[in-house]
Amino acid sequence: MESNAVLLESKSSPVNLLNEMHQLRLLGHLCDVTVSVEYQGVRAEFVAHKAVLAATSKFFKEVFLNEKGVDGPRTNVFLNEVQVADFASFLEFVYTAKVEVEEDRVQRMLEIAEKLKCLDLSETCFQLKKQMLESVLLELQNFSESQNSEEGSATQPSILLESKAAAVAEADRADCPRAPPDSPVDRPSCGMSPEIPATKSKEKM
Repeated sequence: MESNAVLLESKSSPVNLLNEMHQLRLLGHLCDVTVSVEYQGVRAEFVAHKAVLAATSKFFKEVFLNEKGVDGPRTNVFLNEVQVADFASFLEFVYTAKVEVEEDRVQRMLEIAEKLKCLDLSETCFQLKKQMLESVLLELQNFSESQNSEEGSATQPSILLESKAAAVAEADRADCPRAPPDSPVDRPSCGMSPEIPATKSKEKM
């Protein structure tokens, strides 16, 4: 009687494999390629493993598969027009699947990913640039909405002040009615004491 097949799968094995390869590279163990990078007079050398670079970069895969012979224990690859910091970040990404860079370097990382034909890094940079753009657009939208609300709140108090002033003027007119035009003596204005005519005072004397 045949038993059913079962799947043995490790979730941690890919991460552990990357971590171990990364440690081997940092210690310089089992490295079989040296990558020389130069940009505007600044030059540096990085040791790595052919298998890791070939698995993550089509550029290195083509270089290693097309090499005819190895002069020494390590293959030497020369890259110009690639900044040292950018290639160091590239190596960290292909060995750990993550790297921390400044925002203004994301575009440069995308360019080096395209130059070295690293699909994983290219997609990661593209997604990050998309998130950054959406964040900027959201901030602009919030700023625009806050400006509109401030303008609305600035006009409302002026309208209220105008309506209050009109109400006060209306109340004043209601408290101080004017005398009809056919009245022989004009009614005195509110708050003012009426003056006694001079003719009446003479008659009393």
